[in-house]
Amino acid sequence: MKISAVIPAYNSAKFISAAVDSIHAQTTPIDEIIIIDDGSTDNTEQIVATLPGNIIYHKQVNQGPSAARNKGIELATGDWIALLDADDQWTPEKTSKQLKALETTPALHFIFGDEAEIDTNGSTLTPSSLDKHNLLKDLQKISGQPLPNALAALVHKNFVPTSSAFFRRSTALEAGLFNSDIRFGEDLELWAKFAANHPIACVTDALILRRKHSESATTATERMLAELPKVMASIRKHTKTQLLEQNIDPDKIVAESYWTLGYWYFANGDQNKARHAFRQSLKEQLNPKSLAYLVACFLPLHLIKKIREIKQKFTNH
Repeated sequence: MKISAVIPAYNSAKFISAAVDSIHAQTTPIDEIIIIDDGSTDNTEQIVATLPGNIIYHKQVNQGPSAARNKGIELATGDWIALLDADDQWTPEKTSKQLKALETTPALHFIFGDEAEIDTNGSTLTPSSLDKHNLLKDLQKISGQPLPNALAALVHKNFVPTSSAFFRRSTALEAGLFNSDIRFGEDLELWAKFAANHPIACVTDALILRRKHSESATTATERMLAELPKVMASIRKHTKTQLLEQNIDPDKIVAESYWTLGYWYFANGDQNKARHAFRQSLKEQLNPKSLAYLVACFLPLHLIKKIREIKQKFTNH
C-alpha cells in the first residue's frame, strides 16, 4: 500500500519546514509528499526547494484550499491520501495508529484522529480538541472501530481535524473531491459523503498538532456561518436518503444552518442580515424559532437590548 501526503500551502514559509519534518519523523514511512503552493507571494517555494525527501512541488494561481487539496490528490500516486495543512504537524505515530485501525477493520475508507492545539510558538493550548468539545469519552469507547450513524454525528458537529484525515484516494475521487465553490466547511461536505457510503473511524489519540493563529474570531465565525447553509444544502443533495435512514430531517439541517447564521447576525446587531437569514430558514422549513426571531428583528434596537437585560436577569436568578 502506497501513502501520499498532500499539503496545501499559501504563504507558508514560516511553518512548512516543520510540517514536512513531522512527515519524515513518522514511524511508518510516507511514500511521497505533494506540496501544492496556492499562489504564495512569500518565499515558500525557495524553502520547499531545500527540503529533503520525495517531494512533488506544484505551484498554481491562488484558488483556495479546496482546489489545492484536489490538485494534490489528482497528482498523488498513492492508494491512500494523508492530508496535512502547512502550518500543522503530525505526531510521530500518527500514520502507524491509523494503519493499525485499518488492519483491524480493512473495510474502513476514512480514518481521522484527535488533535492538540498549539500557538504560533509551538506551546500547547489544548491537549485534546475532542475533550474540549465533550466528545472524547464517548469516542474512546469505539476508538478505531466504525462509527455508528457517523453521518448524523457529523452534521450535528464537524469533529474531524482536516490534518488528521487519512482516506482512500479512490473514495475521494468517487465522492467528487472537495467542493471548490465552498471556502469554509468544504471538509465537512466531503466527510459527510464518505460517511454516507462507507465505514469511517476515529483514533482518539492526538495525531496532529494544529496551530491556532491570531485571526479575528469574529471574522472567522462570520465566514464559517455564512457558508454553512451552502454546506448543509450540498450534504442534503448528496446524502438525503442516508440522512433519513439515520433519523435526520434533511430540510431541518439546512433550516437550522440559516437560523444559526441569523442568530449570529441578530446577536451582533445586524438586523438586516439577520432578517434575510431567518426568512431563508423559514423557506426551508416553517419553525416557531425562526419566526419569533424574524419578528424580533423588526423591534427597535433599544427595546431588544432591554429584553436581553431582563432575560439575563431572570437567567442569573
